Amino acid sequence: MERRSRKLDRLQVIFKNLAMKRIFLLLVLTAGFTAAKAQTKPVLTSIIKTPTAQCEQCKIRIETYLKRHDGVGEVVVNYRKGETRVKYITDRINIEEIKTAIANCGYDADEIPATEDAYNRLPLTCKKFVDGGGHPKPKL
Repeated sequence: MERRSRKLDRLQVIFKNLAMKRIFLLLVLTAGFTAAKAQTKPVLTSIIKTPTAQCEQCKIRIETYLKRHDGVGEVVVNYRKGETRVKYITDRINIEEIKTAIANCGYDADEIPATEDAYNRLPLTCKKFVDGGGHPKPKL
């Protein structure tokens, strides 16, 4: 009889330990999810008019250049519509910096014109028609 009660006592201790471990695990998981949720950064999506980007090479050039910047998540250039959609983290970069980056890449971005040096480095096929390039009049 005494042996049986010792076994029962041991089993009760084991079950209590398991219950405590489960409660602790649930608390840790809850705290982890709460902390992860609190650390999400505000993300914005903006559409920038890029009327001088009118071919696949322009699209690749802008997307590659912008993805290098810290805080830029997703870049999609629609050269047929003449616009660029950018998802970015507002704590790391702002829309003016993104427009300036596009201008430094050689393309007009909303009200910011392309920098002259960057525009001159573009291949002839990506330049404006008035400069001897392959692009017709840009879409406005």
